Amino acid sequence: MEHSEHEHVIEVTDLRRVYGGGFEAVRGITLSVARGEIYALLGTNGAGKTSTVELLEGLAPPDGGRVRVLGHDPYRERTAVRPRTGVMLQEGGFPAELTVGETVRMWAGCTTGARPPTEALRLVGLGGRTDVRVKQLSGGERRRLDLALALLGRPEVLFLDEPTTGLDVEGRRDTWELVRALRDAGTTVLLTTHYLEEAEDLADRIAILHAGRIAATGTPAEVTAAQPARISFRLPRGYFLGDLPPLGPLGVSGHETDGDVVRLRTRELQRTATGLLAWAERSRVELHALDMRSASLEEAFLRIAQETDTEAAA
Repeated sequence: MEHSEHEHVIEVTDLRRVYGGGFEAVRGITLSVARGEIYALLGTNGAGKTSTVELLEGLAPPDGGRVRVLGHDPYRERTAVRPRTGVMLQEGGFPAELTVGETVRMWAGCTTGARPPTEALRLVGLGGRTDVRVKQLSGGERRRLDLALALLGRPEVLFLDEPTTGLDVEGRRDTWELVRALRDAGTTVLLTTHYLEEAEDLADRIAILHAGRIAATGTPAEVTAAQPARISFRLPRGYFLGDLPPLGPLGVSGHETDGDVVRLRTRELQRTATGLLAWAERSRVELHALDMRSASLEEAFLRIAQETDTEAAA
């Protein structure tokens, strides 16, 4: 079924990018982003996040595959795409001697239909810093200024490359709230981040990139659910691993021991926990230091990276 521009504002098929010497940074990525969605690209350094975003922004042509933003090729049809998008790069280059207000006014003069500079600065929490020179801003304030410039043109699609790097906890949370508000108003947001908490809290869907390919994609909950949950506890005094009920029928997919500490992996947490606790009740023993939890996004991320590396080495 063909998707219209109104369903997917970003569509990527078998995208590839090759640098000098034949290094393939993006190795056949396929993804789509719906209108009004926050989509996060995650990955270790060198995974291909920034290379992918630069192709979506139209900063370079792909070496293979197809990319469409708002129904257009962002590189060959840049004039049709650029006025409708906002871009926040990893690092902005501002004239150090200009004030914050002068910087935004200068940028607004080059932006069609720009929102008032004071409004853009207020959105990012820099309303009181208008007369401060750029060189006097902290690293976090410069990131906020980057974001203000990306928002000037009231973009339909907003690209954010590591948007909260350098921000303190409060600044990060404020930025999340702003991004959610933009999403709720209809803006489509594609961001890269190395903060897993940020992706888990903010994104509607995520893609984990590894070595230039998408290793996993879905909602944060879906990606996490694909990884095993874990249960850990101390064996009661005088008991050994073999005294436990058969682990396979309990849904256990793997286990480790460290002295009297047992760690179980399971994709059926409720079933495993119920069987284990029923055994403890029957045996009239207490499982000390009992801890049960679903996989976190961080665990899913690390396991995916390890599995992909293992497959590549095989």
